[in-house]
Amino acid sequence: MRPSPQQWLWMYQTMVKSRAFEERIATAYFEGKSPVFNMANGPIPGEMHLSNGQEPCAVGVCAHLETGDFVTATHRPHHIAIAKGVDLDAMAAEIFGKKTGLSGGRGGHMHIFDPSVNFCCSGIIAQGMGPAVGAATAFKLRNEKRVAVSFIGEGAANQGAFHESLNLAAVWQVPVVFVIEDNAWGISVAKAQSTAVPHNDTRAAAYGMPGHRVTDNDPEAIFAVASEAIARARAGKGPSLIEIETARLAGHFIGDAEGYRPKGEKAGLADPIPLLRAKLIAAGLMDEAKDLALVKEAELAVEQAIAKARAAPFPAPEEAFEKVFA
Repeated sequence: MRPSPQQWLWMYQTMVKSRAFEERIATAYFEGKSPVFNMANGPIPGEMHLSNGQEPCAVGVCAHLETGDFVTATHRPHHIAIAKGVDLDAMAAEIFGKKTGLSGGRGGHMHIFDPSVNFCCSGIIAQGMGPAVGAATAFKLRNEKRVAVSFIGEGAANQGAFHESLNLAAVWQVPVVFVIEDNAWGISVAKAQSTAVPHNDTRAAAYGMPGHRVTDNDPEAIFAVASEAIARARAGKGPSLIEIETARLAGHFIGDAEGYRPKGEKAGLADPIPLLRAKLIAAGLMDEAKDLALVKEAELAVEQAIAKARAAPFPAPEEAFEKVFA
Protein backbone atom coordinates (compact mmCIF):
# COMPACT_ATOMS: atom_id res chain seq x y z
CA MET A 1 0.00 0.00 0.00
CA ARG A 2 1.30 3.44 -0.97
CA PRO A 3 0.31 6.76 0.62
CA SER A 4 -2.33 8.81 -1.14
CA PRO A 5 -1.36 12.34 -2.23
CA GLN A 6 -3.13 13.69 0.87
CA GLN A 7 -1.28 11.26 3.11
CA TRP A 8 2.05 12.17 1.55
CA LEU A 9 1.47 15.87 2.22
CA TRP A 10 0.32 15.18 5.78
CA MET A 11 3.39 13.06 6.43
CA TYR A 12 5.71 15.73 5.06
CA GLN A 13 4.07 18.62 6.91
CA THR A 14 3.98 16.64 10.16
CA MET A 15 7.69 15.89 9.86
CA VAL A 16 8.38 19.57 9.22
CA LYS A 17 6.23 20.59 12.19
CA SER A 18 8.03 18.14 14.49
CA ARG A 19 11.43 19.43 13.41
CA ALA A 20 10.38 23.06 13.78
CA PHE A 21 8.98 22.35 17.22
CA GLU A 22 12.16 20.71 18.42
CA GLU A 23 14.37 23.44 16.99
CA ARG A 24 12.38 26.07 18.89
CA ILE A 25 12.46 23.95 22.05
CA ALA A 26 16.23 23.55 21.69
CA THR A 27 16.69 27.32 21.40
CA ALA A 28 14.62 27.89 24.54
CA TYR A 29 16.41 25.06 26.34
CA PHE A 30 19.79 26.76 26.01
CA GLU A 31 18.55 30.01 27.56
CA GLY A 32 20.28 30.54 30.89
CA LYS A 33 22.66 27.63 30.34
CA SER A 34 25.71 29.60 29.28
CA PRO A 35 28.56 30.34 29.65
CA VAL A 36 28.56 27.27 31.93
CA PHE A 37 26.12 24.54 30.92
CA ASN A 38 23.88 23.55 33.81
CA MET A 39 20.77 21.61 32.84
CA ALA A 40 18.97 22.87 35.95
CA ASN A 41 18.99 26.45 34.62
CA GLY A 42 16.78 28.20 32.11
CA PRO A 43 13.07 28.02 31.26
CA ILE A 44 13.30 24.30 30.46
CA PRO A 45 15.36 22.52 33.14
CA GLY A 46 16.36 18.88 33.08
CA GLU A 47 17.29 16.62 30.17
CA MET A 48 15.90 17.14 26.68
CA HIS A 49 15.85 14.37 24.09
CA LEU A 50 15.26 15.37 20.47
CA SER A 51 13.86 13.11 17.79
CA ASN A 52 15.26 14.91 14.75
CA GLY A 53 15.93 12.30 12.08
CA GLN A 54 13.38 9.83 13.43
CA GLU A 55 10.29 11.63 12.11
CA PRO A 56 9.56 9.01 9.38
CA CYS A 57 8.89 6.38 12.07
CA ALA A 58 6.10 8.46 13.54
CA VAL A 59 4.32 9.55 10.38
CA GLY A 60 4.61 6.22 8.59
CA VAL A 61 2.86 4.46 11.46
CA CYS A 62 0.46 7.13 12.73
CA ALA A 63 -0.91 7.75 9.23
CA HIS A 64 -2.93 4.55 9.77
CA LEU A 65 -4.21 5.35 13.26
CA GLU A 66 -7.48 6.81 14.43
CA THR A 67 -8.10 9.02 17.46
CA GLY A 68 -9.40 6.04 19.43
CA ASP A 69 -6.26 4.01 18.87
CA PHE A 70 -3.80 3.97 21.76
CA VAL A 71 -0.11 4.90 21.48
CA THR A 72 2.71 4.67 23.99
CA ALA A 73 6.07 6.28 23.28
CA THR A 74 9.53 6.70 24.75
CA HIS A 75 11.61 9.40 26.42
CA ARG A 76 12.11 10.78 22.86
CA PRO A 77 8.43 11.37 22.13
CA HIS A 78 7.77 14.68 20.34
CA HIS A 79 7.59 13.37 16.76
CA ILE A 80 5.20 10.60 17.76
CA ALA A 81 3.06 12.90 19.90
CA ILE A 82 2.69 15.39 17.07
CA ALA A 83 1.88 12.65 14.54
CA LYS A 84 -0.76 11.21 16.89
CA GLY A 85 -2.42 14.61 17.19
CA VAL A 86 -1.40 15.68 20.70
CA ASP A 87 -2.39 19.30 21.31
CA LEU A 88 0.68 21.33 20.38
CA ASP A 89 -0.11 24.28 22.65
CA ALA A 90 -0.65 22.08 25.70
CA MET A 91 2.45 20.01 24.97
CA ALA A 92 4.62 23.12 24.68
CA ALA A 93 3.19 24.45 27.94
CA GLU A 94 3.91 21.13 29.64
CA ILE A 95 7.52 21.23 28.52
CA PHE A 96 7.85 24.75 29.93
CA GLY A 97 6.32 23.53 33.21
CA LYS A 98 3.25 25.73 32.92
CA LYS A 99 -0.22 25.44 34.43
CA THR A 100 -1.82 25.13 30.97
CA GLY A 101 0.29 22.07 30.16
CA LEU A 102 -1.12 18.61 29.53
CA SER A 103 -0.41 17.64 33.14
CA GLY A 104 -0.34 21.11 34.59
CA GLY A 105 3.43 21.27 34.21
CA ARG A 106 4.03 18.20 36.37
CA GLY A 107 5.35 15.80 33.75
CA GLY A 108 7.70 17.64 31.45
CA HIS A 109 8.80 16.42 28.06
CA MET A 110 9.33 12.75 28.95
CA HIS A 111 5.88 12.29 30.48
CA ILE A 112 3.39 13.61 27.96
CA PHE A 113 -0.19 12.45 28.47
CA ASP A 114 -3.08 13.43 26.23
CA PRO A 115 -6.14 11.24 26.84
CA SER A 116 -8.11 13.15 24.19
CA VAL A 117 -6.04 11.36 21.53
CA ASN A 118 -4.99 8.33 23.62
CA PHE A 119 -1.29 9.14 23.79
CA CYS A 120 1.21 8.70 26.61
CA CYS A 121 4.95 8.23 27.05
CA SER A 122 7.50 7.52 29.73
CA GLY A 123 11.16 8.07 30.48
CA ILE A 124 11.48 4.48 31.73
CA ILE A 125 12.87 2.09 29.12
CA ALA A 126 10.20 -0.28 27.71
CA GLN A 127 7.66 0.99 30.26
CA GLY A 128 4.99 1.69 27.66
CA MET A 129 4.84 -1.85 26.33
CA GLY A 130 2.78 -3.32 29.18
CA PRO A 131 0.15 -0.54 29.06
CA ALA A 132 -0.11 -0.98 25.29
CA VAL A 133 -0.80 -4.70 25.72
CA GLY A 134 -3.32 -3.81 28.44
CA ALA A 135 -5.14 -1.36 26.18
CA ALA A 136 -5.15 -3.87 23.34
CA THR A 137 -6.58 -6.50 25.69
CA ALA A 138 -9.39 -4.12 26.65
CA PHE A 139 -10.15 -3.48 22.97
CA LYS A 140 -10.40 -7.21 22.32
CA LEU A 141 -12.60 -7.89 25.34
CA ARG A 142 -14.95 -5.10 24.29
CA ASN A 143 -14.97 -6.22 20.64
CA GLU A 144 -13.72 -2.81 19.52
CA LYS A 145 -11.90 -2.34 16.23
CA ARG A 146 -9.15 -0.35 17.92
CA VAL A 147 -5.44 -1.04 18.06
CA ALA A 148 -2.56 -0.16 20.36
CA VAL A 149 0.94 0.76 19.19
CA SER A 150 4.00 0.78 21.43
CA PHE A 151 7.05 2.68 20.19
CA ILE A 152 10.36 1.71 21.80
CA GLY A 153 14.05 2.14 21.06
CA GLU A 154 16.28 -0.75 20.06
CA GLY A 155 17.84 -0.77 23.53
CA ALA A 156 14.45 -1.58 25.05
CA ALA A 157 14.43 -4.89 23.20
CA ASN A 158 16.86 -6.17 25.83
CA GLN A 159 14.56 -5.36 28.74
CA GLY A 160 12.41 -7.92 30.51
CA ALA A 161 9.28 -5.91 29.74
CA PHE A 162 9.91 -6.43 26.02
CA HIS A 163 9.81 -10.21 26.25
CA GLU A 164 6.96 -10.30 28.76
CA SER A 165 4.85 -7.98 26.61
CA LEU A 166 5.47 -9.86 23.37
CA ASN A 167 4.71 -13.17 25.03
CA LEU A 168 1.44 -12.07 26.62
CA ALA A 169 0.31 -10.24 23.48
CA ALA A 170 0.87 -13.42 21.48
CA VAL A 171 -0.77 -15.70 24.05
CA TRP A 172 -3.88 -13.54 24.14
CA GLN A 173 -3.70 -12.54 20.44
CA VAL A 174 -4.45 -8.91 21.17
CA PRO A 175 -4.42 -6.04 18.62
CA VAL A 176 -1.06 -4.44 19.36
CA VAL A 177 1.85 -3.44 17.13
CA PHE A 178 5.33 -3.05 18.62
CA VAL A 179 7.50 -0.53 16.78
CA ILE A 180 11.25 -0.42 17.43
CA GLU A 181 13.03 2.77 16.39
CA ASP A 182 16.54 1.46 15.76
CA ASN A 183 18.85 4.47 15.76
CA ALA A 184 21.82 2.17 16.48
CA TRP A 185 22.72 3.77 19.81
CA GLY A 186 21.39 3.11 23.31
CA ILE A 187 22.65 6.37 24.81
CA SER A 188 26.37 5.79 24.13
CA VAL A 189 26.34 2.02 23.63
CA ALA A 190 26.27 0.67 20.08
CA LYS A 191 23.58 -1.87 19.28
CA ALA A 192 26.17 -4.44 18.22
CA GLN A 193 27.77 -4.25 21.66
CA SER A 194 24.55 -4.86 23.58
CA THR A 195 22.29 -7.05 21.46
CA ALA A 196 22.96 -10.69 20.56
CA VAL A 197 21.06 -10.60 17.26
CA PRO A 198 21.74 -8.15 14.42
CA HIS A 199 18.08 -7.28 13.95
CA ASN A 200 15.33 -7.40 16.56
CA ASP A 201 12.58 -8.22 14.06
CA THR A 202 13.88 -11.81 14.14
CA ARG A 203 12.84 -12.03 17.79
CA ALA A 204 9.18 -11.87 16.76
CA ALA A 205 9.29 -15.48 15.55
CA ALA A 206 10.03 -16.68 19.08
CA TYR A 207 6.61 -15.37 20.07
CA GLY A 208 4.70 -16.58 17.04
CA MET A 209 4.10 -13.18 15.48
CA PRO A 210 5.20 -11.56 12.21
CA GLY A 211 8.41 -9.55 12.33
CA HIS A 212 9.32 -6.85 9.81
CA ARG A 213 12.40 -4.72 9.30
CA VAL A 214 12.39 -1.44 7.38
CA THR A 215 15.72 -0.05 6.21
CA ASP A 216 16.96 3.39 5.14
CA ASN A 217 14.53 5.41 7.31
CA ASP A 218 12.14 5.30 4.34
CA PRO A 219 8.71 6.80 5.12
CA GLU A 220 7.05 5.00 2.20
CA ALA A 221 8.36 1.61 3.27
CA ILE A 222 7.39 2.32 6.89
CA PHE A 223 3.90 3.31 5.73
CA ALA A 224 3.50 0.06 3.76
CA VAL A 225 4.67 -2.26 6.55
CA ALA A 226 2.66 -0.40 9.20
CA SER A 227 -0.43 -0.61 6.99
CA GLU A 228 -0.20 -4.39 6.94
CA ALA A 229 0.53 -4.76 10.67
CA ILE A 230 -2.17 -2.36 11.83
CA ALA A 231 -4.78 -3.81 9.48
CA ARG A 232 -3.89 -7.27 10.74
CA ALA A 233 -4.32 -6.18 14.36
CA ARG A 234 -7.58 -4.38 13.63
CA ALA A 235 -8.93 -7.52 11.96
CA GLY A 236 -8.33 -9.54 15.13
CA LYS A 237 -5.31 -11.47 13.84
CA GLY A 238 -2.99 -10.55 16.70
CA PRO A 239 0.25 -8.66 17.29
CA SER A 240 3.17 -7.78 15.03
CA LEU A 241 6.66 -6.38 15.50
CA ILE A 242 8.30 -3.78 13.27
CA GLU A 243 11.91 -2.64 13.55
CA ILE A 244 12.76 0.56 11.67
CA GLU A 245 16.29 1.54 10.79
CA THR A 246 16.31 5.24 11.56
CA ALA A 247 18.82 7.97 12.42
CA ARG A 248 19.39 10.04 15.52
CA LEU A 249 20.82 13.21 14.02
CA ALA A 250 21.70 14.74 17.40
CA GLY A 251 23.04 13.38 20.67
CA HIS A 252 21.15 11.23 23.10
CA PHE A 253 20.23 14.47 24.89
CA ILE A 254 20.99 18.13 24.32
CA GLY A 255 24.55 18.67 25.48
CA ASP A 256 25.72 15.17 24.56
CA ALA A 257 29.17 15.59 22.95
CA GLU A 258 28.80 12.23 21.16
CA GLY A 259 32.45 11.33 21.57
CA TYR A 260 31.44 7.67 21.36
CA ARG A 261 30.45 7.89 17.68
CA PRO A 262 33.07 6.63 15.19
CA LYS A 263 34.68 9.40 13.19
CA GLY A 264 32.62 10.28 10.14
CA GLU A 265 29.48 8.42 11.21
CA LYS A 266 27.37 11.52 11.78
CA ALA A 267 28.41 13.03 8.46
CA GLY A 268 27.03 9.95 6.75
CA LEU A 269 23.55 10.24 8.27
CA ALA A 270 20.87 11.51 5.89
CA ASP A 271 18.24 14.03 6.95
CA PRO A 272 14.87 12.53 5.90
CA ILE A 273 13.05 15.85 5.49
CA PRO A 274 14.98 17.23 2.49
CA LEU A 275 14.90 13.77 0.94
CA LEU A 276 11.10 13.59 1.23
CA ARG A 277 10.73 17.16 -0.02
CA ALA A 278 12.72 16.33 -3.16
CA LYS A 279 10.74 13.13 -3.67
CA LEU A 280 7.36 14.85 -3.47
CA ILE A 281 8.40 17.65 -5.82
CA ALA A 282 9.84 15.16 -8.33
CA ALA A 283 6.59 13.17 -8.19
CA GLY A 284 4.53 16.29 -8.88
CA LEU A 285 2.75 16.06 -5.52
CA MET A 286 3.85 19.56 -4.60
CA ASP A 287 5.84 22.45 -6.04
CA GLU A 288 8.03 25.08 -4.40
CA ALA A 289 5.03 27.29 -3.62
CA LYS A 290 3.09 24.44 -2.00
CA ASP A 291 6.17 23.45 -0.04
CA LEU A 292 6.58 27.00 1.25
CA ALA A 293 2.92 27.15 2.27
CA LEU A 294 3.07 23.84 4.14
CA VAL A 295 6.27 24.83 5.92
CA LYS A 296 4.93 28.26 6.89
CA GLU A 297 1.72 26.73 8.25
CA ALA A 298 3.69 24.25 10.36
CA GLU A 299 6.12 26.88 11.62
CA LEU A 300 3.28 29.28 12.50
CA ALA A 301 1.59 26.61 14.61
CA VAL A 302 4.89 26.03 16.43
CA GLU A 303 5.56 29.73 16.99
CA GLN A 304 2.09 30.23 18.41
CA ALA A 305 2.45 27.22 20.71
CA ILE A 306 5.81 28.41 22.06
CA ALA A 307 4.52 31.96 22.55
CA LYS A 308 1.47 30.72 24.45
CA ALA A 309 3.67 28.47 26.61
CA ARG A 310 5.99 31.33 27.53
CA ALA A 311 3.06 33.59 28.41
CA ALA A 312 1.19 30.98 30.45
CA PRO A 313 1.33 31.10 34.28
CA PHE A 314 3.27 28.67 36.42
CA PRO A 315 1.20 26.48 38.74
CA ALA A 316 0.98 27.60 42.36
CA PRO A 317 3.44 25.79 44.68
CA GLU A 318 0.64 24.11 46.62
CA GLU A 319 -0.63 22.48 43.41
CA ALA A 320 2.31 20.08 43.64
CA PHE A 321 0.28 18.14 46.18
CA GLU A 322 -2.74 17.76 43.90
CA LYS A 323 -3.44 14.81 41.61
CA VAL A 324 -1.10 12.49 43.50
CA PHE A 325 -1.76 9.25 45.35
CA ALA A 326 -1.60 9.51 49.13
